[in-house]
Amino acid sequence: MSEKTLLDPSDIRVLQILQRDASLSIAEIAREAGMSQTPCWRRIKKMKEAGVIRQIVAVVDREAVGLGFVAYAFVKLAVPSRDNMETFDRLINRWPEVVICERITGAVDYLIKVVASDIKAYDDFLRLKLLDNALVSDVQSRIVVSNVKQTVALPLRES
Repeated sequence: MSEKTLLDPSDIRVLQILQRDASLSIAEIAREAGMSQTPCWRRIKKMKEAGVIRQIVAVVDREAVGLGFVAYAFVKLAVPSRDNMETFDRLINRWPEVVICERITGAVDYLIKVVASDIKAYDDFLRLKLLDNALVSDVQSRIVVSNVKQTVALPLRES
């Protein structure tokens, strides 16, 4: 399966099922997708090898594990050079509080999603990690007050 190869409707059905519940057995996935087990297993294996399926993980309820605070931070680098961006990228990947980091266009350089136990833990993250770094010139935070929708499922459609 090359980068330019489109997924067929059976691949899409399998991916939709896996996005909903990846803990299902191959037999259950195959039955729901309307195919036999061996072709279903081969499709999944092929999509894993091609990188279409990057990983299969458990989605943990953050509040159930004491991470009830979420903020988005817009981060501006002092000098947004290639070297500084690469250095910042490496730093971000070391900080477990950052669950999403995207380099964006516009007045700021990055948008990060930070989860923490509470506002004090977020303040500690800001002061001791993010703002303690000379690469960062400005951070603007937006605190999440309510989660309206959260999914990791992509909007896949059969052709």
